[in-house]
Amino acid sequence: MRVGNVHECQRFRLPAQIIADFQPVRNDRSEMLNVIGHLVCFMRREHPCMIEVAEPYLCRLCPLQECSGLRPLEDRQRVFVQEFKSGEVLADRGEDVIVEGRIAPNLFTILEGVFIRYRTMEDGRRQIVNFMFPGDLVGLQAAFEEPSAHTVETLIPGRLCRFRREDFTSLMREHPRLGFDVTWLAAQEENALEGHIVSLGQRNAKERLVYLAVWLLDRALSTCMANEDNILEIAITQAQIADMLGLSLVHTNRTIRALDKEGLVEWAQREICVPDMAKAADFAGFDRPRNAERPFI
Repeated sequence: MRVGNVHECQRFRLPAQIIADFQPVRNDRSEMLNVIGHLVCFMRREHPCMIEVAEPYLCRLCPLQECSGLRPLEDRQRVFVQEFKSGEVLADRGEDVIVEGRIAPNLFTILEGVFIRYRTMEDGRRQIVNFMFPGDLVGLQAAFEEPSAHTVETLIPGRLCRFRREDFTSLMREHPRLGFDVTWLAAQEENALEGHIVSLGQRNAKERLVYLAVWLLDRALSTCMANEDNILEIAITQAQIADMLGLSLVHTNRTIRALDKEGLVEWAQREICVPDMAKAADFAGFDRPRNAERPFI
């Protein structure tokens, strides 16, 4: 589709704002790129490409039960969750699982991969508010038939366990312990957000980056995504780091290089390494949880 051709936009039934945006961009490269970005986001959200898993895990064979930081389900709970579960899907990098402003028909538990949760402003800027790891529950707002206040996007290609929204009340009614676990997960999400808010308001650039690196690695270690060498293989761009921490791209780049020289955090293109977790946690004021097993559904 040729950029600037409004009739082509209309033929593809694009939103009025995108159609309007195409008119002034013929001679403005930056504006053209901005419009293309909006177009790509729109097409991706309108036509999700998550793939149905032909042979989903049986709950008794769920790989999450082998993770040291996650609490295995009891036998009775596994039987119920097996009935509660409606399937599994695969999501590629960049795909949206939950879309801001919409009521999602399903909830998900992350089995594999890492996801980002963010909110978007009207002008296209976004704020990443959290990262989500295996065992995390995605789309809780949908259970209460509320439009999602955020988008959840795949960062590392992932696999998700899917649950029907309309079955959520039976989980709360028939298994109060699982209902308590859902409440606990929501409370832990709030705790994580508080830590990130403190970073934005009080920590300097180095402290923000170290805090984020330690937090990511701590979550990865508890979900079997990182090894004992304190290395997490994850492709986070500097732009995504900047979106999370409220820093400019230039400031982010300079801070990453400074931390690498100081030996606190080694932030490469496709991996994060924190050589000394205790030292880094002390530097950033991060309190690592001790012997805490997270529940999952």
